[in-house]
Amino acid sequence: MLPVMMFPGFDPVLVQVGPFAIRWYALAYIVGLVLGWRLMRRLVRLDPAVASVEQVDDFLTWATLGVVLGGRLGYVLFYQPSFFLTHPGAIIQVWHGGMSFHGGMLGVVVATILFCHRNRISFLGFADRLVVCVPLGLMLGRIANFINGELWGRAAPDWLPWAMIFPSGGPVPRHPSQLYEAGLEGALLFIVMLLLVRRPAVRARFGQLGGSFLIGYSIARILSEHFREPDSFLGFLTFGLTMGQILCLPMAMAGLWLVLRARTNAPANAPSTGQTDIRSAP
Repeated sequence: MLPVMMFPGFDPVLVQVGPFAIRWYALAYIVGLVLGWRLMRRLVRLDPAVASVEQVDDFLTWATLGVVLGGRLGYVLFYQPSFFLTHPGAIIQVWHGGMSFHGGMLGVVVATILFCHRNRISFLGFADRLVVCVPLGLMLGRIANFINGELWGRAAPDWLPWAMIFPSGGPVPRHPSQLYEAGLEGALLFIVMLLLVRRPAVRARFGQLGGSFLIGYSIARILSEHFREPDSFLGFLTFGLTMGQILCLPMAMAGLWLVLRARTNAPANAPSTGQTDIRSAP
């Protein structure tokens, strides 16, 4: 049996001044939104241009509300509806944790639909550029989960050299599944999306990037969930699947439909003033 690594024991609070504290998890959301906003300003101007940089600036507020409200309500409805039904005051206590990616995604989808309708922007075209930015936030969020010592993995085999004992996970060496998710859902998916968005033919078929993201995220999440300990209040569900895996199934089907739809539809016309290289856009 190999020596077991101990969790580094990070302080989940980055900075605290009196009663006010900035946590790593909150910082991950803030940095993810800012980085995504900066990248989105470049992406929307690639041929065919789908929005102006000023519209992206306006969308940042919409995206923030969609992520926070959707993520929290998704956790309430998908994971612990009975608890929050009897403790409604706990719904707003986001500082105790409890955010759902699938809920946050639905929140951003609703915000994007409303924003695009209001500004007369192509929803699929705008969403295609938006999904390229999402893995950045996912990666930072999973790293914050690791720093907080939460959402740890299942029991690891004796031969695993990076098996780790988490303070709240008992004496059992476990997979650091948060880092697996950061690598798969975050870094790897981000690289794939960047490679796809650089191809003019892919950008021109609205919905193809969005569908590719949904499929890619679903595959990454389903794989990483094999190493993650299910939530204690849910455990394993139908056919031994976790809630995260079950929620990814309709997500993958929607992604497949979008990709097939994009391949059969005529590509959007590219205006001559659009940019063709990510590096050349301001």
